[in-house]
Amino acid sequence: MAEHRFYLKADWPGLRNDIGTIETLNLKTEVSIPTEMEGPGIGTNPDEMLLGAAATCYIITLAAMMERSGVEKKSLTMQSIGVVDFTNGVVTYKKIIHKPEIVLAEGMADKRNVVERLALKAETSCMISRALQGNVEVKVEPSIK
Repeated sequence: MAEHRFYLKADWPGLRNDIGTIETLNLKTEVSIPTEMEGPGIGTNPDEMLLGAAATCYIITLAAMMERSGVEKKSLTMQSIGVVDFTNGVVTYKKIIHKPEIVLAEGMADKRNVVERLALKAETSCMISRALQGNVEVKVEPSIK
């Protein structure tokens, strides 16, 4: 069994509505509370980062599954939506909705059903989706052309 470790350095010099930084091997950015939650909205925020982790894991997993299945594509793009609920002072990340748009290469029209199954299976195969399971609902609404 191989174990991989990922590291992140965070610096938060101020109070709630200040601005901090995070740094990983390939990313360095400012972070703050989003304006929707009465923060300064500078840089990214934990809500966007969770959505980004889920979205990138999903789309990479889907691309790999399509490749292994011999499905050629013209393009694979996606919009993802994170739904956060703020009720009675409690913030809850409720749902993530992935909307992949898959344009198949010529001659792949007969693979449409396979691609639809893969689009749904990729969500349960992605390690970030599995980490969220039981806490955040993740839905997939694919469009295949």
